[in-house]
Amino acid sequence: MNKIFLIGNLTRDPEMRSTQSGIPVCTFTVAVNRRQRSAEAGQQEADFFRVTTWRQLAENCNRFLAKGRKVGVSGTLTLQSYTGNDGTQRYSLEVQADEVEFLTPRGEGGEVPGRAAPAASPEPNAGGFVRVDEDDLPF
Repeated sequence: MNKIFLIGNLTRDPEMRSTQSGIPVCTFTVAVNRRQRSAEAGQQEADFFRVTTWRQLAENCNRFLAKGRKVGVSGTLTLQSYTGNDGTQRYSLEVQADEVEFLTPRGEGGEVPGRAAPAASPEPNAGGFVRVDEDDLPF
């Protein structure tokens, strides 16, 4: 089974493009902090993953994500090979995302310039939950 789960922050704004047949493709890079085994203070190490999304998911990522936003990504890990400028064979790991969760709470990180913000939930409280009247429950 090839499945990867990541939680991290975007290192730059997403890049949107289309295939020749008009299918939307969005790519972005996610920085995932490593857990430190020692209690030393200092710069935390991170791993960087290139993520690719397709179709409606690509459009949503391009619309709502921006540099610094926190995301959860699940998908498959693929190995891409290419020839570098110096003629050597190089390899790159890429995540083909099946799901992307937007984890930065609304109101944090500011608005994404040139992109519409998601609609606000009615009566949100500090925990991000919506108050529901017991009469509205189906059971």
